[in-house]
Amino acid sequence: MDGADLLAAERADESPLDDGALRALVGQALERVPLDGERVLLIVPDSTRSGPVDRFFRIFHALCAGRVKALDVLVALGTHPPMEEQAIRALLGCGDEHADVGLFNHEWDRPERFRELGRIPAAEIEKLSGGLLARELSVRVNARLFDYDRLAICGPVFPHEVAGFSGGNKYFFPGVADAEIIDLTHWLGALITSRETIGRRCTPVRAVIDRAAALIDRPKLCFCMVVEGRDLHGLYAGTPEAAHAAAVELSAELHVIYAPRPFQSVLSVIPPMYDEIWTAAKGMYKLEPVVADGGEVILFAPHVGAFSRTHGQAIERVGYHVRDYFTAQWDRFRHEPWGVLAHSTHLRGQGAYAQGEERARIRVVLATGIDEARCRRVGLEYRDPAEIDPRAWQDREHEGRLLVLRAGEVLYRLEAER
Repeated sequence: MDGADLLAAERADESPLDDGALRALVGQALERVPLDGERVLLIVPDSTRSGPVDRFFRIFHALCAGRVKALDVLVALGTHPPMEEQAIRALLGCGDEHADVGLFNHEWDRPERFRELGRIPAAEIEKLSGGLLARELSVRVNARLFDYDRLAICGPVFPHEVAGFSGGNKYFFPGVADAEIIDLTHWLGALITSRETIGRRCTPVRAVIDRAAALIDRPKLCFCMVVEGRDLHGLYAGTPEAAHAAAVELSAELHVIYAPRPFQSVLSVIPPMYDEIWTAAKGMYKLEPVVADGGEVILFAPHVGAFSRTHGQAIERVGYHVRDYFTAQWDRFRHEPWGVLAHSTHLRGQGAYAQGEERARIRVVLATGIDEARCRRVGLEYRDPAEIDPRAWQDREHEGRLLVLRAGEVLYRLEAER
C-alpha cells in the first residue's frame, strides 16, 4: 500500500467506532495486500499506552487466519522494562484460540539481537536536524523483524514530547531499535525542547525516524489509532507515513486543550499505567505550556516509587536540569546516556544556565512514593502525597489552579498558541 491507498474510519457524531467499523477497515486493508502464505509480525505498544489494542488484535488475528503462515507479536518497548507473558496476553486479549501466536518483548539490552541496516551520514543528520547535530548514525533494529515477510504496526497517536506526535514509524525507532538511535533522537528533541516540539506535525526528530525506517526492507502496513481511553475515534491504515499523517489531524483536534490564560499551580494526577517517573513525566510535558512563569506542576502519583527501573542509577547520578545546564558543560556530560539527559531536561522544563547558576522557568514537584531526600538530590521539589486531596482542586481555575485527571496523554496549550 502507498499513500494513495490510505484507508480511514472516523467517528460520527462523536460516537466511538464499534467492532463492526474496526473489522470493516482492517478487512479492507488486508484484502489489499498479498498475505497468503506470509509470515507476519505485528508490532504493538506496551501497557504504558492507551487504546483498544486487544480489540484490534482479535480482529486482525481472525482475518489473518487461514491466510498467513504465521502471525506473531513484538512489543515495542523502547527501553521500557519487559512485560511478563501474562501481561502481554492481557494487553492483547489473548484466548485459547491465539495459542499459535508467538509473543515477544523487544530485547533492547541484548546487542546480539540487532541487525545494522546502514548508516546515515553526518551531513544528512545535520540537514535533517536543522544543524543541531552532525554525527554519523548507525541504524540498528531488532533482527527478529527479518524473520518475517511483512511487518504490521498497530498503536495510538498522541502529542509527543520528542517526535511531535507518537505513532507510525516511531514503533520502529525507538520502539524496536538500539540505544544509539534512541539516544540521538531523544537528545535532538531535548535540544529543540519539549515545549517547542510537542504537538507539532513535522519535526526534525520525525524526519530522522522516517529516514531510518526507509532502510527496513520489508513491506509495512500501519494501523494508527486515535483514542480517548479505550474508545476508538479514528483508525487509519496504510504506510506508516500516510497513516500517521492522517491520524495526527484528528489527534490534534482531540488531544489538545487550549486555556485562555496560564495557571500558577497545576495538579497533574498520574494514572496507574505510568508506574515510574520515566513515563509519569508525561504529566509534566503536556502541562508545561500552560504554567505561568514561576508557577509549579505537581505530579501526584502515590503509586510511583522509582525514577526508572531501567535508567534509575544514571538519573540519580545526573539529576534533573534544564537543557543549557548540559550544553554549557558538554564535556562533563557527553558520555552519559543521551536518552537520560533528554528525559532530565524534558521533566525539568525550560530555563537557563549562566555563570554557574541554573534558573528553571517553573517548579516541578513530586508528590509520589519517592522520598523527599531523593527528590531534592536530583533537583526536584517534594510534596507529601498524603497531604494532597485532588477533590480540593476541582473548579479552581479562576484562582489560577488547574486539576488534570489522568494526565499524560492530552496536551494543554494557551489560546495564544493556536
